[in-house]
Amino acid sequence: MWNSKRTLFSVLFTAALAALPASAQVGDARSDLAVGFSAGVNMSSVSFKPTIKQGTLNGPSFGATVRYTCEKYFTCIAAIQLECNYSQLGWKEDIDDGSGNQYNCQLNYVQLPLLCRLGWGRERNGAQGYILLGPQAGFYLGKTENYGGQEPWDPSNRPNNVTYQYGRDLDNTFDYGIALGAGMQVSHKNLGHFLVEARYYYGLADIFDSSKKGFFGRSANSAIQVKVGYLFDILKTKNNSIK
Repeated sequence: MWNSKRTLFSVLFTAALAALPASAQVGDARSDLAVGFSAGVNMSSVSFKPTIKQGTLNGPSFGATVRYTCEKYFTCIAAIQLECNYSQLGWKEDIDDGSGNQYNCQLNYVQLPLLCRLGWGRERNGAQGYILLGPQAGFYLGKTENYGGQEPWDPSNRPNNVTYQYGRDLDNTFDYGIALGAGMQVSHKNLGHFLVEARYYYGLADIFDSSKKGFFGRSANSAIQVKVGYLFDILKTKNNSIK
């Protein structure tokens, strides 16, 4: 299982790195560099086996973005995008054992997505739709557990007897997976680029030990993210025909 996850991540990472020099071979060349920031909300959960009944845990995400646009091929505008974000993931348990207890666990990460970006539409004045795909790495900073409901807080009567996760720090502090998304950009030649987008993150790493000695067979992050952003141009291709 580990080898297959590592292979898939390596293939995606290599493809993202290869996109920039490969795309420079054909099409209408670009050399546009834009930097900026984005912020949004994560709607996250963790895929546990054995399962834990969950709702959605909402948390913030914000950080810096660098985008290099390298080519327009027919109507498709190709770019590569690197981000450095603070992001809060985790899970919120749906406890229905009659105890009235509540629990959620907030996991804090620095995330580094490296994304291939394909856009269609206007580059400098007007609207452009785009899609994103690529690998994402995350570095664990710490967590916050929130207990609530009736006192005393007692997990002993959980229907599936899954209590291993309470009060326990993560076994794996490095997270990685696949990010994909779609969005809309509105640009102005003097004001820059305004963006709104939605993403899905599928984690390939387990946060707890998934070996034969571990309790969980799987414990991977996943999240739907909605965000807005702003980029301004540092370098622009000198071409009067670009709209």
